[in-house]
Formats: sequence, C-alpha cells, structure tokens
Amino acid sequence: MHRPAQRQRQRLSRILVSAAAVPVILVASGCSSDSDSGSDGAKKEAGATASASKKAGGDKAPAVEEAAYGKLPEPCKVLSKKTLQDLVPEAEDKGKAGTSTDTALRGSCSWDSLDNNGVDGSQFRWLRVSLMRFDSDASLGSGAKRAQESFAKQVADAQATKDAKSVKTEPVQGVGEQATLVRYDLKKDKDTFKQQTFVTRVENAVITVDYNGAGLAGEKSPDAGVLSKAAQKAAKEAAAAVVSANEGGAKAPSGSGDKPKSDDKPKSDADAKKTDAKSDDAKSDDAKSDDAKSDTSKSKSTSKS
Repeated sequence: MHRPAQRQRQRLSRILVSAAAVPVILVASGCSSDSDSGSDGAKKEAGATASASKKAGGDKAPAVEEAAYGKLPEPCKVLSKKTLQDLVPEAEDKGKAGTSTDTALRGSCSWDSLDNNGVDGSQFRWLRVSLMRFDSDASLGSGAKRAQESFAKQVADAQATKDAKSVKTEPVQGVGEQATLVRYDLKKDKDTFKQQTFVTRVENAVITVDYNGAGLAGEKSPDAGVLSKAAQKAAKEAAAAVVSANEGGAKAPSGSGDKPKSDDKPKSDADAKKTDAKSDDAKSDDAKSDDAKSDTSKSKSTSKS
C-alpha cells in the first residue's frame, strides 16, 4: 500500500524540479540575446558614423590657386596712338569694339587701314587685339591653368587656318609668361596677305594679336619680318595694359564657375583672307572687312582707268 504512494511522491518531485529549471534557462537565454543585440546596434551605429565622416571628407572641394588678375582693360585703349599710327596709319576711327557678352572676361577691338595711291597701288593693313581672362574654379582648375589651355588652343587654331601657306611657328621670349608667333601667307584673288598671329599669356589672361598686310593693285607685298615685329610690339603693349589695369591688388574671385563662351575663342581671322571665324567679335570685324574690300575694288578700278 505504501509503495504506490512513494512512487507518486517521487514522480511529483521530478516534475517540480524540471519546472523550476525552465525559467533559469529562459532567463540565461534572454540575457545572452539582449547582449548580442546591443553589441550589433553599437557596431551599426559606429559604422554609420564612420561612413558619414568619410563622405563629408570626400565631398570637400580641393582649394585652387587664386587668379592673379580680376579685370581686363578696354580693348580699344590697350595700344598707344603712336603704335596705332605705325601699324594702321590710315585708320579712320579709334577702333571697332567686338560684341562680347561679358566684357569682364573677354573683349576685342579691330582697326583697318587702306593707303590708296591710285595707279601706284595701295597698302592694306588690318589689326585686331583680343583679350580673355579666366577665373579660378574648383571644378575647372586655377585661372592660370585655364589660361594655359586657352593659349595652346589659340596657337593651334592659327596653325590650322584654312588655305594658309608657308606656316611658321616660333616661341618668343620676353613677352608675358608664354608667347608664340604664328605667321603664314594667304592668297585672295591675285593678292597675297601676310598674316601674323601673336599669342601671349600673362598669368590668367591671354592676349591674341592678329595683324596682316598686303600690297594691292600692283603694289608690292609688305615685308613679313617687319609685320612680325609690329605684331609683337602690339602684343607686348597689350600685355602691359592688362597688368596696369590690375595694379592696386585687384584679384579675380575663386570658384566663380565662369566658363568661356563661344566668343571666348578669337581666331586668326585676317580680314581680307576670309577665314571661318565663328566668334561674335570676328563677325563684327568681317563687316568692317567688307567695307575695306569695297574700297580696295575702287582703288583697283582707279588704277585700271
């Protein structure tokens, strides 16, 4: 009689012991889960912070060197009266300004001269001075670097002039930081035009002088060497005018983002030689060229009579 009761008590005791052990296991498991969760959260938060910090550092734009010059002189006033008298002696006005959309960054001025000697022929001269200035920009580079690129392009454009003959290129010392003379012959009708394109860079500004001459209606062609020296003189004078205009500490703004527009690219469009100049400045000069050619035709008619 006592054995069943004893067995029952033993079985009940085992059940109670097992039931007591379950909460202990659950509590231990819960603590372990909470600990791992906290560790993962901390890792994620630390990773997010590091990523944000890295991204912030990567987005920071690198500093660029400040441009030296912040403005340009008036293109029609960069040459002295004496220089104009030497290069375009019969010019009837003070120069024709190009139609630039932003004179703070670019501009040009042109003059033409026709010395009509009747039956003895005529001497024609055409001169243009083009100025460009480049600001420093974080995405495009320093003003000086951008000017170097423009300088190289102006030289290349002159060398690639359509129908140019006997093209010669030579670096020139003593004018700005960089200077190159490109000269060639261009025949129009029966007349040969001697073209000189002198390109120079002063810090973040580029000056291009286009100068050509021709003997018309039987007059002999001008000496190319004399024209080259005259073009160099004009370029040196224009470069000095850029420096003078910025005396007093005028600096160009950094990071302005200004980019050269279509009329930033003055080409060696020697008036009567009819090159394919596409800038607005060149278009206005072409109109002037047509007037000069009209005068030339009249002079030829006079010589024939």
